[in-house]
Amino acid sequence: MLGKVEIAGVNTSTLKVLKNDESMELLRRAREGDMSARNRLIEGNLRLVLSVIQRFASRGENADDLFQVGCVGLIKAIDNFDTSQPVKFSTYGVPMIVGEIRRYLRDNSSIRVSRSLRDTAYKVLQARERLMADGQREPTVEQIAKELDIPREEVVFALDAMSDPVSLYEPVYSDAGDALCVMDQIRDTRNTEDDWANRIALKDAFGRLNERERRILSMRFYEGKTQMEVSGEVGISQAQVSRLEKGAINTIRKNL
Repeated sequence: MLGKVEIAGVNTSTLKVLKNDESMELLRRAREGDMSARNRLIEGNLRLVLSVIQRFASRGENADDLFQVGCVGLIKAIDNFDTSQPVKFSTYGVPMIVGEIRRYLRDNSSIRVSRSLRDTAYKVLQARERLMADGQREPTVEQIAKELDIPREEVVFALDAMSDPVSLYEPVYSDAGDALCVMDQIRDTRNTEDDWANRIALKDAFGRLNERERRILSMRFYEGKTQMEVSGEVGISQAQVSRLEKGAINTIRKNL
């Protein structure tokens, strides 16, 4: 996609770039109803859309489709931008373009979420766009929750449902050596192959004990009872419980 000259019928090598002063002047004229100024704004910011869709190059999506969806986000940003705020248009436009593309990718994703969660996600997106248009900055989760009058947790779940899936093998760091992948960051360090093998060996060794030894160890280490409590239930002295317990543990160690 990076080497493609023409996207969605647009020759990317001829795209214009507007200076911030030019953009602000065209934005003011567009807000007054000047359609030619609006069209010049769209044409002058297509490179902004092009730079955004390059972030999604690894998703395997059609570049033409992403470019057109990004243009929809650009138009929304132009129509909603408040020229009275001391913010560059690109600062406001990029999140709008990214949000539109992510919405498209979510709706066309093979990962499906429930209808209720999807409906909440749409409301969250709309509320975020409204708050962004009013404040010219990304709203917090608390602000969105207050705007929609829903619990903060529902907003978090909705935003999580809209997140792009990431491959477990996607590299997150590389220092001229073996790359560090997502899997390395989230793997379970307790349930490893060695741990499974130890559990199987322990279960086998435990099964070789006689019934009374298994009962004593279960009461001591699984139920957390004292030797005196065990002796009362089994009907033997505390000294016998201690001797049987140590003998059973030594047997397990030998079997392991």
